[in-house]
Amino acid sequence: MSGSTRVRVRPGAYHDSVSLMQVSGAVGRAPGVSAALVAMATPLNVELAAGMGLPAPEGAGPNDLLVALRGEDEAALDGAEQVLEQALAGLSAPASAGWGAPPPPRTTAAAAARAADAGLALVSVPGPSACAEALDALRAGLSVMVFSDNVPVEQEVLLKDEAARRDLLVMGPDCGTAVVAGVGLGFANAVRPGPVGLVAASGTGAQQVMALLDASGVGVSHCLGLGGRDLSAAVGGRSARQALRALDADPATELVVLVSKPPAPEVAEEVAALAASLGTPVQLALLGPDRDDLTAAARAAVEAVGGTWSAPERWDPAGHDDAGLRRAPVLRGLFAGGTLCDEAMAVAARALGPVRSNIPLDPAWALPDDLATAGAGHAMLDLGDDRMTQGRAHPMIDQRTRLDRLAQEADDPDVGVLLLDVVLGHGAHPDPASELAPALGAAVARAAGQGRRLDVVVSLCGTDADPQGLRQQAAALAGAGAQVHRSNAAAARAAVALATAPATAPATASPEVPA
Repeated sequence: MSGSTRVRVRPGAYHDSVSLMQVSGAVGRAPGVSAALVAMATPLNVELAAGMGLPAPEGAGPNDLLVALRGEDEAALDGAEQVLEQALAGLSAPASAGWGAPPPPRTTAAAAARAADAGLALVSVPGPSACAEALDALRAGLSVMVFSDNVPVEQEVLLKDEAARRDLLVMGPDCGTAVVAGVGLGFANAVRPGPVGLVAASGTGAQQVMALLDASGVGVSHCLGLGGRDLSAAVGGRSARQALRALDADPATELVVLVSKPPAPEVAEEVAALAASLGTPVQLALLGPDRDDLTAAARAAVEAVGGTWSAPERWDPAGHDDAGLRRAPVLRGLFAGGTLCDEAMAVAARALGPVRSNIPLDPAWALPDDLATAGAGHAMLDLGDDRMTQGRAHPMIDQRTRLDRLAQEADDPDVGVLLLDVVLGHGAHPDPASELAPALGAAVARAAGQGRRLDVVVSLCGTDADPQGLRQQAAALAGAGAQVHRSNAAAARAAVALATAPATAPATASPEVPA
C-alpha cells in the first residue's frame, strides 16, 4: 500500500461520537489525506482501523482517542494533524477544575442533578455503552435523544418501555435529526418556528418535509425523531405513540405530520388508530410503493394550516455540446439519506420496474454483498447505511465514498443518468458543492469522451437559512451540468424521464414524469 501512515493514541482524551464525526470529516478533507479515522478506541473502532491497515497500539481502550491516518506523504500527515488540533480545539472544553469550579460530572444522573431545568439528554457514545447512559438519563427524569447506532433492538425496546412508564420520550437509537423548541440536534436544517410538529422515523425524510414547509413560509414547532426502527414490527411504534401524545399536548402545535420509512403494516395500522383518536390532527406521511411522496405530504401540511404552497424550485444545468452522443438507458442513484433513497426508489420502480439496492424495497432486488452494480440494471445505494459508514464519517459529512462511487458508476457504459441527494443544514458538510461539482463535471466530460451522454439530477434538501447557502450550492451544481431540484420526488421523476427518453432525444430535453 503506497503513501505514509500514522497512528496515535491519546489516553483519556474522550469526545462524543457526534463531535468526532465532524473532526474525522475535517481531517479526511485535508490535502493529500486518503483515509482518516478519529474515534474512541473501542474494540469496533480498533478493528476498523486494522481493516484500514492501521492497527492501534496494544492497550488502547474505549476511553482513549484513536487517530489513524493515511496520506500521500509525511507532509500530508503533518497537515492532517494540524487540522486535527484545530478541530479538537474547537470542541467544547471540559469544565475547569480550578478554584471555585466543580469537577465535571462523572455520570449522566449527576449531570442531570446539576442542570435542574434540563429536560432532555443527548447520548452520543459508542453503541454498546448507549443503553446504560440512556437508562441513567431516564431514571433522572430526562427524555433522551440517542444518536448512537449499533444498539441492539432488545435494548431499544427496553429503553422505550422504561420511557413510557415514566411518561418520557426516547428518540433513537440512531436518531440523527431533531428540532426541539427551535434547537436543532444532530443533522438539522435552519427552519422558522411555526405550527407544524413532526414525528419522524426518518432523518432525511423529516429534513425534506421541514425544508419544503419552510420554502412555503410554514414553520415547525418541534421535530421529534424516533430512530429508523421505531415503526418496525420489533419495536412496534413505541416512541411514535409517546411523541404523538406529546405533540398533541403542545399548544404551539396545530398539525402533526408523522414521517416514516416504509413501516410494518400492522404497526402503521396501530399508530394510525392512535393518531385518529387525538385532538390535534395528524397527517400520515408513511413511505411505500403505493403511497404519496414527501413533497405531496408537505403540500398537504402547508394547505392544512392555511398556508400557500410554493412549488419547489428547480435549477437547470448549464448547456453543453452533446450532439451525436449515445444515451444509455440505466439509472443509478447515490444517496446520503436513506429515506430519500427509499422515496426515489419508490418513484423509479413504478416506471422502471426493479431497482436494485443495499436497502431494497423488495428483498428480491437486493444487491450482492459486495454492492457490485455492473450489469445490475437500475440501482440506488444508501451510502449512509450503517454497513457503509463503518470506519468513516457519514456521507453527509465526508463525501469521499460517494465521490469514488460516482466515478465508478459514471464509467459504466450502461449508465445514462445519475441521481444523487445533497443535504444541507447544521452538522452536514460545510460546502458539499465544492467537492461534488468538479466531480460531476469531470464525470459528464469523461462519459462524453466515451461517446455517451451522462445526465445528472440532484435532489437538494435545504433552506435559505442553512449555513452552506442553498442558492450558491444549487448554482454550483447546475453549473457543473446537473439538473437540481428542491423536491426529492421531483428529482426522481426527472431522472426516470431522462432514463426512459429515446436514445436519440435532443440534448436539451429534460422532461419530467407527472406526480
